[in-house]
Amino acid sequence: MAAGVTGRLFRGREIVDRLARQSPARLAVTVFGAVVALFTALLLAPWATASGRSASFVDALFTATSAVCVTGLVVVPTGTYWSTYGQVVILIGIKVGGLGIMTLASILGMAVSRRIGLTQKLLTASETKTTRLGEVGSLVRVVIITSTALELLIALLLFPRFLVLEETVGEAAWHGIFYGISAFNNAGFVPTPEGLTPYVGDWMLCLPIILGVFIGSLGFPVILNVLRTRRRVSRLSLHTKITLTMSAALVGIGTLLYGAVEWGNQKTIAGLPFDEKILASLFAGVMPRSGGFSTVDTAGMHEASWLLTDALMFVGGGSASTAGGIKVTTLAVMLLAIVAEARGDRDMDVYGRRIPRDTLRLAVAVTFVGASAVLLASLLLLEITGESLDVVLFETISAFATVGLSTGITPTLPDAGKYVLVVLMFVGRTGTMTFAAALALRDRRRIVRYPEERPIIG
Repeated sequence: MAAGVTGRLFRGREIVDRLARQSPARLAVTVFGAVVALFTALLLAPWATASGRSASFVDALFTATSAVCVTGLVVVPTGTYWSTYGQVVILIGIKVGGLGIMTLASILGMAVSRRIGLTQKLLTASETKTTRLGEVGSLVRVVIITSTALELLIALLLFPRFLVLEETVGEAAWHGIFYGISAFNNAGFVPTPEGLTPYVGDWMLCLPIILGVFIGSLGFPVILNVLRTRRRVSRLSLHTKITLTMSAALVGIGTLLYGAVEWGNQKTIAGLPFDEKILASLFAGVMPRSGGFSTVDTAGMHEASWLLTDALMFVGGGSASTAGGIKVTTLAVMLLAIVAEARGDRDMDVYGRRIPRDTLRLAVAVTFVGASAVLLASLLLLEITGESLDVVLFETISAFATVGLSTGITPTLPDAGKYVLVVLMFVGRTGTMTFAAALALRDRRRIVRYPEERPIIG
């Protein structure tokens, strides 16, 4: 019987290896779905809730998906509905989702065999968008060392502040660790019942969270490249330069525009002192990167702020990061194509490098698939809920981009609406193109190419 079990395990491993080589994206989506199912089962236990009664299936599934997909949208209050066990499960789900299921598989492979095999490299390359398999080993080490170090640093910065806020040592430590992991992984979950609203002007509490969200949104390849070059700007890769430039630009634009729109809004920041208005504007400018935290009532914002936030959320953060969205490099490539076309240039040049045309094609595809997912989900929610378009659009983009900001309608959605957001969060986290590739049956290689003819554009 032992031989039979061993044989089945061996055949199972052969299947996984073959699938990893042929379609690592498909395997990534499958494993990610299995992990969501596992955490759903853990949250269905009666002891996962503070009341001792089992959560409904849809609420457990929604929370598990939101945690593993590091989104932060909730249908029940995290700090009061879930027990300590339930909150620990959510925190582990955030950590697993942030590292990436395929990266975690490589870490386990290293622990067992002291090296990374080809299968693990292919899996991790799919998750982290690393094109050179030789880099995966270094990237995995950077992922676990950097993420853990930064999470602990944020926790250590927040710990004394929570103590000053008259929390016990245990509560301060728990809240510091929870916020540290949630911030760096751009999850947006809050363990405190009142959230961050009471601390809108608290620099010592908000600034570490802002830094954690911003660094986490850059992406592990960028962190790896920065550490390797030791801050020598000329040696940074093109991807790193574009990600850093676009990230800083979007944060700056978001901060300035949000401050300008909300400066006189009595429902948000109008009643705050000048320095607290600056902090609230900076906080709101960073969080659409995929952070999902909020220090003001999102429902009280002007519609112009909602529209601005929609745009920033849809773009999201850096590739292979804990952030969602279509990614800043996608936006950068499309902007560079527009500039090149306006100038009459044949090539897209930036920082002394030429971007291949197939990169533009991929950027257009990613944007179109993402916009189509948001459009379809918005249509479904409009029919299901009867809410206005601005509210529904905000919620769907937040789910797709795994941000977690909400106007407040998510907890009141009917079950059908919650399932729509569950699918949207899953698609947004696994990646639009990864998800599409996972569904593709085979690669189509064409032998015959048709004659070229240009249609009229515009």
